[in-house]
Formats: sequence, C-alpha cells, structure tokens
Amino acid sequence: MTVTSSPVLQLEQVTRTYRQGEVDVHALRGLDLSVGSGEFTAMVGPSGSGKTTALNLAGALDVPTSGRVLLEGTDLASLAAHQRSRIRRDRIGFIFQAYNLIPVMSAFENAASVLALQGVSEAEQRDRVMPLLAELGIEQLAHRRPDQLSGGQQQRVAIARAIAAKPAIVLADEPTANVDSTTAERLLDVMERLNQHHGVTFLFSTHDDRVVAHARRVVTLMDGRVHHDDVRA
Repeated sequence: MTVTSSPVLQLEQVTRTYRQGEVDVHALRGLDLSVGSGEFTAMVGPSGSGKTTALNLAGALDVPTSGRVLLEGTDLASLAAHQRSRIRRDRIGFIFQAYNLIPVMSAFENAASVLALQGVSEAEQRDRVMPLLAELGIEQLAHRRPDQLSGGQQQRVAIARAIAAKPAIVLADEPTANVDSTTAERLLDVMERLNQHHGVTFLFSTHDDRVVAHARRVVTLMDGRVHHDDVRA
C-alpha cells in the first residue's frame, strides 16, 4: 500500500518532564513526529530515549508538558479527560506485549469488547469480528478463553480487538516481546497484511530487530528527540 501524505498523528515540539523526588526527568525534549495514513512505522531507540512516553502521548494516555499532540487534527491536550477516553475507545487501537485480554471472556468477546462498549449490536459485532478472526487464523478458537490459548493466539485476539473498531491508528508496544521467533514472524506477517490490504496504520515501539525488518519506516529516538528517520522504498 502506498503511504499517503495525510497525517493521522502529529507530535509538534513535544516535551514531557516528570518529577522524581527532587529531580526533573526530561523524557521528551522537543519531539517532532508525523505519521501518515497507511504507514507501518517502527519507533526504536535505547531505554530512556522516550519511546514509551511518545507512545503514551500518542495514545491519549498522557498529555505533554509543552507542544501539541494531534490525532486527525484534534489537539488531544485540549480535550477533557472523558473526551480523551472516547478518543482512545473510538480512534486508537492498542496492542500490548502482555495482551491485556479479559480472562473470563472468550476470544470472540475480547475481540468484540471495544465494539460492545460503543453500543454496536451483537449481530454487527459478529459480522465484523468473525471475518477478522478468520483472517488471523483463529476463527475456530472464538469460543476459548485466554487461558486456553497460546501466547501467539492471545496476541492475535488482541490484534483483532485493536482493529475491529476501525481506528485511525494502531499503537503497538513491544507486541512480539512475549512470543517465540516463529510466532513473532507470523504475527508480523499478519499485521503487515492488515496494513497492506486494509490500510491499517501501525506505529510500533520496539527493541525487536524482527519488527524493524518488517517496517517501511524506522524512526530512531535519542534523548527525547528524533535522531534518525529512515523511510524505506
């Protein structure tokens, strides 16, 4: 899929400073980053470079000390807490390294949980989620609870949950950290296919070279700023 110039996410001169005891910790120091619709981008850098902070800001889980974080043109810091919560529910998909599935729910119910919160009918939930589970190769496991699934299968459920509501962007925090190499490659192939065939925009925060190998853009952070931005053909 060709990346368009339309920005989904923009971080403009973003700083984020935390107070730890008597010390100010400058996690971000004027970060500028724009992610276009349809991108498959990996954000990398050493521990302390600002990756997690940037992802939290992009996901409306935190607000900047200064600068602006825009999602589809909306300044997230200008919104009330309940409005940011709605943005997270409706316009942002999340994939975590720990899966974060609800133990008492089936794979289908977990994948459909965002749609249920949006008030989507059960019939439409099934129409939207079951084809996703089929594309992810776990349709036959829809009735199983998380403790009846392997790590890779749980992460596939998490991927389905992240994209079922058709978000503007999916933020993936170390999504391959808790699976073996073969499973990691399969998960990355799945996400790449969703990106190329369905236009799902992905932004990864990762230390995993396998994710970097699949990415079409690699943004390296250092000391809270963009150190290098490599766009691949």
